[in-house]
Amino acid sequence: MSTVSGIAVLGSANMDLVAYVAKAPQRGETVTGREFRTAPGGKGANQAVAAARAGATVSLIGAVGNDTSGLRLRSALEASGVVTDRLRTAEGPSGTAHVVVDDEGGNSIVVVPGANAGVTSLTPRDEETIRGAGLLLLQLEIPVEAVVAGARVARAHGVRTVLTPAPVRQLPPELLDRVDLLLPNEHEAAALAGVADPRGAALALLERVPEVVVTLGEAGCLWAARGTEPVAVPAPRVRAVDTTGAGDTFAGALAVALTEGRPMPDALRWAAAAASLSVQRPGASASMPYRSEIEARYAS
Repeated sequence: MSTVSGIAVLGSANMDLVAYVAKAPQRGETVTGREFRTAPGGKGANQAVAAARAGATVSLIGAVGNDTSGLRLRSALEASGVVTDRLRTAEGPSGTAHVVVDDEGGNSIVVVPGANAGVTSLTPRDEETIRGAGLLLLQLEIPVEAVVAGARVARAHGVRTVLTPAPVRQLPPELLDRVDLLLPNEHEAAALAGVADPRGAALALLERVPEVVVTLGEAGCLWAARGTEPVAVPAPRVRAVDTTGAGDTFAGALAVALTEGRPMPDALRWAAAAASLSVQRPGASASMPYRSEIEARYAS
């Protein structure tokens, strides 16, 4: 497959503040951590980095603060090949994500939006970036009115739109009506559909969008499209060190595979290969693999 161009990402950029612990604290409990790291993150930035490292030309539309975190976020994005001329600098702090990672690789996260909260609309140049893209990646860490605006521009110009509905919330019809592919994890799918079983949730969500991929962690993913039976795609078996950013790695790699024209089952296996590499390394964007690594894992 040749490399691709033209993925637009509309979403958040956060500084991740990550504490590593044996077991995550319960409410009212204090535990001792063994390590602390700061690292660039945010679902928008993570998906942009994942797609850029996987071989695409990627533009991120969003905002960082005029603080040291903002400078570091912009620098890290550019170092991974992400185009940042649509990344605004806002007065005040950048967004932060406060992450606790346990010894089993699981995580819990508190996001403080910071500059991301100011992304409530699109500029004409933002719209131009979306119009010129082959695919638009969306998430929900910026105000939903901007997400709706991005989806509206994409639909009007025939740009395929992929939405990761996280943090999960009930979605306005004007957004779902313009989403081509919904990409929830199993918990998000259950919350949106009101159905606990991933297959049942996927089928319920097909009444609202034409295509759904429910990610299932180490169990892989489930793909459902209107008019076809759901298809389960397994994930490579690996030992997870840190699952932070795995879903964003999957989303970014999947966007690249789809833009290249890979059939969906093949695209999902390629994205799963990328995610399986990311969970074996600490961090979110820092753990995301490059194209050569994905190809090698996919081939094996």
